[in-house]
Parts: sequence; C-alpha cells; structure tokens
Amino acid sequence: MDLRVGHGYDVHRFAPGRKLILGGVGIDFELGLDGHSDADVLAHAISDALLGAAALGDIGKHFPDTDPAYEGADSLELLSAVAGLLRKHGYEVVNVDSTVLAQRPKLAPHIEAMRENLARAVGIDPGCVSVKATTEEGLGFTGAMQGIAAHAVCLIRTFA
Repeated sequence: MDLRVGHGYDVHRFAPGRKLILGGVGIDFELGLDGHSDADVLAHAISDALLGAAALGDIGKHFPDTDPAYEGADSLELLSAVAGLLRKHGYEVVNVDSTVLAQRPKLAPHIEAMRENLARAVGIDPGCVSVKATTEEGLGFTGAMQGIAAHAVCLIRTFA
C-alpha cells in the first residue's frame, strides 16, 4: 500500500458584498472573501493538499480562475471533483486535518457542519476530518482583518 501526505495552503482577502463560505458553510458576517469561485479558502486548501499528495498539481491547474466555467463555483463541488480525480488515479482519502486562520468571525459554532460537508465531499467519515480555527492575536494580515487563510494536511493511500 502506497501512503502519501499532502499539504495545502490558501488565502483570500476580505471583500464587501460577498457571502462568507468556509467548509461549505455560509457564515453570517459583514464581509465575504474575494475570489473567482465562492472563495471557500478551507475547501481550496484541502483540495491543494489532496492534489499535492497525489502529485497532480494544484487547484489552479484543474480549475483555473481564467475559465468562466468556474466563476462563482461551489468549492465543495470542486473538492468532490478532486476526490474523484484521486480515485481515478487509484487513491482514496484516509484523513484530513485543517486549520483556518481568522481574527473574526468566531468559527467554533460552525466547525461540526464544516467537518460533515468536507467529509461528504471527499467520501470519508466525518471522524476522519479535523477542522480547527485560530486567530493570530491581531498579528499579520489575518489579524489585521485583511483576509482569511487555511492550511490543510491529508493522508491518501492506494486502494487496498
């Protein structure tokens, strides 16, 4: 059995007039994230971790922001497509561990829904998906409320 680890990172700046979506959950907040798709920074980081583990490039390679087909795209659907691509190449997702860096809003009330959405998108049990949130205590661009970032690590394996 071939085991592989992948790491993903994504960042989007805040933008007025957009909905804030993280892990497929719409969060009531005065700012959304700027992006070609729905700008779900968490789903994007996980997509990049999975693609990286399988050495299949990154989210921009598969869903370029220059392609009008992905304008406003649901990032959970893109994540599902990434999981399908991995299956096509003989891999399955074992687990995902992720961290969202955001000064605001508070994400704790939304974590379980995010875990369930992300697990469904990649086809694994929610017990195999971790979503954590942290502030940077006012430091850096996230602390200055300029945007939100996310890191993700995953383990994939070849089909048993």
